[in-house]
Amino acid sequence: MPRKIDILTLFPDYFKSPLTQSVVGRAITEERCAVNIIDFREFSSDKHKKVDDKPFGGGPGMVLALQPVVDCIEHTLAKASGEGRSPRLIITTCRGTTLSQPVIDDWVAASGEGLIIICGHYEDFDARLYELFDFDEISLGDFVLSGGEAVALCIVDAVIRKLPGAVGNPESVGSDSFEAGLLDYPSYTRPMEYRELKVPDVLLGGNHALIEEWRRENALKLTREKRPDLLEKNPPRHEK
Repeated sequence: MPRKIDILTLFPDYFKSPLTQSVVGRAITEERCAVNIIDFREFSSDKHKKVDDKPFGGGPGMVLALQPVVDCIEHTLAKASGEGRSPRLIITTCRGTTLSQPVIDDWVAASGEGLIIICGHYEDFDARLYELFDFDEISLGDFVLSGGEAVALCIVDAVIRKLPGAVGNPESVGSDSFEAGLLDYPSYTRPMEYRELKVPDVLLGGNHALIEEWRRENALKLTREKRPDLLEKNPPRHEK
């Protein structure tokens, strides 16, 4: 399991509050994992700690320069090596694979040595960076964010909640949406009736076999209605 996650960023303060909250904050406090935030600017050779420059060929925006980013990555890799680890390198970029549960599960299963997440910003990194390292290139989807920090937080949350003991009831992790290629079934709690909307009778009867059947059927129904693409990728056996 990935017990250590390093996040390389221009905006370390972005992570202060989120990493203290909920499942992630509790897992860090209980030392089930460690998250280390590293500022690219600490590695800039420029006297003003500049980390970006204008693009060759002209055009709008700025490009993250190679020197501070490369030095930051190599420093983090060297420190991990000194600890006997070979971490997985993840970079946030619009050109990357869309983040998904199978991608997260792959990191959880294969990256017990740790993760290093490099947060993009501005127009992009200097393109030569992608030739210097073997990255897992990751995006949240076909839209533009101000930077990769939000992506990094999503990765951290999704990975940490899979660590043993991070979530109070481990069964709830196994039944989450996407774990079986489906959305999760609808959930209800008290009161049993609210503004004439009632909890389905089957959930109140105590017959666990019927409840499981209802949940399975309604997970399939909800997935067909809201995310039919999931069924196209991984149809349940009786739907093939």
